[in-house]
Amino acid sequence: MSDELVIFLTAMTPIGELRASIPLGLLTFDLPVWSTFLLSVTGNMIPVPFLMLTLRKTGTWLERQDNPPGALLRWRTHGIRSRYGPRLARYGPLALVLLVAVPVPVTGAWTGSLAVWALHMPLKQGIPAIATGVLIAGGVVTGLSLAGIELFSRLT
Repeated sequence: MSDELVIFLTAMTPIGELRASIPLGLLTFDLPVWSTFLLSVTGNMIPVPFLMLTLRKTGTWLERQDNPPGALLRWRTHGIRSRYGPRLARYGPLALVLLVAVPVPVTGAWTGSLAVWALHMPLKQGIPAIATGVLIAGGVVTGLSLAGIELFSRLT
């Protein structure tokens, strides 16, 4: 498998997303910054429309199931509704941009997609907000990765 494909697929994962793919491309594979950024952002956005459409069709049904996936979805949507619901009501799509843009665990495009469904946001607002957040997060993670590389090279 090519290094570029590994970066692209890593960006699609729900936990790793950009936080894993960008450092992997820059540190492990020594790929150029712009190709790492573009592969990561594109890979991170690919699952978004599929997640949203799948949740629209099966999310409510899955939430009602008494099994581990149902429990996980209930737990995650409850957290999103209680934590981000008031913010989304007040700030609209900007709250979603910030949810996706801050590159810490349990934020990102996957959580943003879940938030669009859980908070009944129209897709016309959700997809551009998630895309904006992914671009911002990509810039932040790229900048932090480059700063870390530079700092490490100065220390060694």
